[in-house]
Amino acid sequence: MTEFQGNGRSWLRAISIGIGVSLLTAIIMVAVTRAGLSPFPQPPSQAFAETLLGRTLPLPVGLLFHTAYVTFWSVLFVRFFPQRNIKTAMALAGALWLVILAVFFPIVGWGFAGLQVSPKLIVTSFIPHLLFGLFLWALDSYLPRKGT
Repeated sequence: MTEFQGNGRSWLRAISIGIGVSLLTAIIMVAVTRAGLSPFPQPPSQAFAETLLGRTLPLPVGLLFHTAYVTFWSVLFVRFFPQRNIKTAMALAGALWLVILAVFFPIVGWGFAGLQVSPKLIVTSFIPHLLFGLFLWALDSYLPRKGT
């Protein structure tokens, strides 16, 4: 297997894009939380990490979970999606948002669509997914591809 394949679909490039998307979205989410503008009781990735491990954890552990999750989906998009355009990036972001509402929020105890916490979680959780789709598309579209 070669490191670089046609159309910029290398593993290294895909992982780099995933980490980039993760960092960009995390910076925005942490800033919004620190400014007191977030209706989430805690960062969602932090809530998931604590639910999974059954104990209170420091923020960096939640950020690692966030990075792993975002990088995983970014790698799938960059490596395996036949069309990598803004439409497919936003469709992936929208699908993941629906999964968060229907599966993730109930797992962490926030109820379907976060309604046990606040109806604001529905719209508020859409924003990071929107940013995910935009950043994913932008980084994949504009980062140089070696070998093309």
